[in-house]
Amino acid sequence: MPFIITDPCIGTKDSACVDVCPVDCIHPRKDEPEFEQTTMLYIHPEECIDCGACVPACPVAAIYESIDATPSHQKDLIEANAVYRNGDPDAMAKGEAIVQAHIAAQPELMAIPPAERQAAHASH
Repeated sequence: MPFIITDPCIGTKDSACVDVCPVDCIHPRKDEPEFEQTTMLYIHPEECIDCGACVPACPVAAIYESIDATPSHQKDLIEANAVYRNGDPDAMAKGEAIVQAHIAAQPELMAIPPAERQAAHASH
């Protein structure tokens, strides 16, 4: 699996990463009906071409370049990115359930503004 979107995207859903993606592998986009109901954005692992354009575009540093680079306290979100498929209600529900469990397991961190959350993870 290539790139992973992690919890600083929760509460942000900034679409700068979507705007720079050359293959449209980050979902949901703002023009997709699922956008409003999802908690964060997801990278479709088979559609991603590993170009890395999304990483510097993310204003909250929510994207990691690999499973190995994803910090241990965010590893559960690897599976959320792997299962989420825009337009497939069951797959969307599975991805969102993983994200909701992540939020519930880390209430103190999730209370921190998304732009500051990556730095806060290092201190927990």
